[in-house]
Amino acid sequence: MVSQSELESYLWGAATLLRGFIDAGDYKQFIFPLLFYKRLCDVYDEEVARALQESGGDKDYAVLPEQHHFCIPEGAHWNAVRTKVKDVGKAIQDALRDIEKANPDALSGIFGDAQWTNKDRLPDSMLRELIEHFSSLTLSLANCPEDELGVGYEFLIKKFADDSGHTAAEFYTNRTVVHLMTEMLEPAPGEAVYDPTSGSAGMLLSTATHLKKQGKEWRNLHLYGQELNLLTSAIGRMNLFLHGIEDFHIVRGDTLAHPAFVQGDQLMRFDIVLANPPYSVKQWDRDAWSADPWGRNIYGTPPQGRADYAFLQHIIQSLKPKSGRCAILFPHGVLFRNEEQAMREKLIAHDVVECVIGLGPNLFYNSPMEACILVCRMNKPKERRGKILFINAVNEVTRERSQSFLTDEHIEHIVSAYRGFKDVEGFANVASIDEIRKRECKLSIPLYVQAVNGGTADVPGDDDLKQAIAEWQRSSGVLRESMKNLLDVLGEGQNGD
Repeated sequence: MVSQSELESYLWGAATLLRGFIDAGDYKQFIFPLLFYKRLCDVYDEEVARALQESGGDKDYAVLPEQHHFCIPEGAHWNAVRTKVKDVGKAIQDALRDIEKANPDALSGIFGDAQWTNKDRLPDSMLRELIEHFSSLTLSLANCPEDELGVGYEFLIKKFADDSGHTAAEFYTNRTVVHLMTEMLEPAPGEAVYDPTSGSAGMLLSTATHLKKQGKEWRNLHLYGQELNLLTSAIGRMNLFLHGIEDFHIVRGDTLAHPAFVQGDQLMRFDIVLANPPYSVKQWDRDAWSADPWGRNIYGTPPQGRADYAFLQHIIQSLKPKSGRCAILFPHGVLFRNEEQAMREKLIAHDVVECVIGLGPNLFYNSPMEACILVCRMNKPKERRGKILFINAVNEVTRERSQSFLTDEHIEHIVSAYRGFKDVEGFANVASIDEIRKRECKLSIPLYVQAVNGGTADVPGDDDLKQAIAEWQRSSGVLRESMKNLLDVLGEGQNGD
């Protein structure tokens, strides 16, 4: 059986073969499909061997569709492509399309739309080398169990996020933050879970992983996701398959313009929604939203330059009235911006906001921004009605090797405060809706959580300008001090000579 370190080395080794040919940000559109293709073929061969053993060598029996999870047409098998010397890219592309066509319900479009036939970017020699590299390990279930390959796949997703610059946030959310959000919502077996901006499906996957770790039934979860980007939605589907999850529905499309999951003239309702929507989307159809056919504009129409409250209202309308709860990652601006105040007033009056958590800096790729988690529950317990818990977790973060993350202790601290739902000096505070209304329905955490020294942190202004100016002033001060120290040292050095 392949060890985890061997698997990770094998996966990243494939990516390094592309260096010099394509940009790091594009690795994923070639490596993920090849990995999934190899896995499908190796598992197919494993199923053939098992069927041959069961039938005493009956080859016709061994290739029957009912013996296999997925159909692999004869000419589309990995071994057939491996023999190609010329036009390797076309052979790969044809094989991937044939497999999609042979499994239309499960695999349609799953390999993405990479340009395999572009020989300027992908010469035959490099593709042959890549095929041979992948051929060096057998990715059967016996040799590489689902849990191991799933962890390896997540490793690769993170490595691509590390390498691909600002595009990382489109398909990867810090997994420790996802773990925190999942812990707070406590998914139960058989529940329906939804992510309206599903990326690489890490949030959906986290609910199954949560139940697995607890020794509870996880295969009967119903997972739903919608993702705008074709490649990213394909990566998400592959991610779930490689983790052994088959009962899911991930649809490519624009959630705000064309929600995929509807029943009649209403949105489908879910027990849990986990989401990290794109922040402050500017290009969206605001006019259509003002007369939304799905009735999602329950609090109003957001400003053109910020679609955050459109995603929020979509999520609220996607929750079941009794069991529905959600955790959403947002920029802090949603808590206090004046342009969204009227919608925020209605949100607070609806009494579905249960908790607001402020996270520490640098938990998101290529951004020092601090985000918040908004936890909503459609049917709050009686003792929590008319109240909102504020948690200032800005110091609950660890940074190692230029990566910031939450430790298990951080997560436990935050979750414990959430479940306790009471004041914790300098960390958490329960505020009544009446108190919040007196503060003009602003949900800025520093308004409610006192610093340990008795003071209060500065409250953000109407937009991000004040924050940007303060950061600029701080960094300018640091630079001036550094220059002064440098000049002093140089002066001392000259005197010494």
